[in-house]
Amino acid sequence: MAEFTIRPYGDPVLRAVGEPVREFGPPLRTLGDAMLRAMKAAKGIGLAAPQVGLSLQLFVMDVHDEDFAPVLDGKERQPADIMPMLLANATVTVPPGEPDTYTEGCLSFPGVTGDVERVERAIVRYRDVDGAPHVLECAGLLARCVQHEHDHCQGVLFIDRMTRAHQLLTAAKVKKLKRVTTAEMKAARKQA
Repeated sequence: MAEFTIRPYGDPVLRAVGEPVREFGPPLRTLGDAMLRAMKAAKGIGLAAPQVGLSLQLFVMDVHDEDFAPVLDGKERQPADIMPMLLANATVTVPPGEPDTYTEGCLSFPGVTGDVERVERAIVRYRDVDGAPHVLECAGLLARCVQHEHDHCQGVLFIDRMTRAHQLLTAAKVKKLKRVTTAEMKAARKQA
């Protein structure tokens, strides 16, 4: 499989709601491995399929937060034992709680960061690379990453979740990124 390029903001695929994953097994494993390589090359901890141009309900992550042990299918696990992960057709439930504010970035927004409020817990129901169902209960950085990547699969971007103050602070960078991406896509279409 060819290597992926991460799509920057302005690419319409980032605003599309992904289709459910229907094929599991070796083809999905190959796709997930390619996504993990792209994520690691960009020094990320999570990457959703829309970020590589695929409108799918799929994301990968490699998060090692030693402060919060995830619970996978009812059993507490060490991050090193379950990472990296591929999550297909995930549904995320965020339990009630007081949100915390953290600075987030996104591989599709190079050079842009901003404060985002999130409850630091999540319950994720998903299918693995072979289509087997699982439930992941997580907290801390892993919960924030799950919410961020799941949002991508729904066409929601971290700039939509930023505090209003950070939306205003980053508005010029975000507009410039969109303008550059749109111009590059238009030029590529003309050459094709």
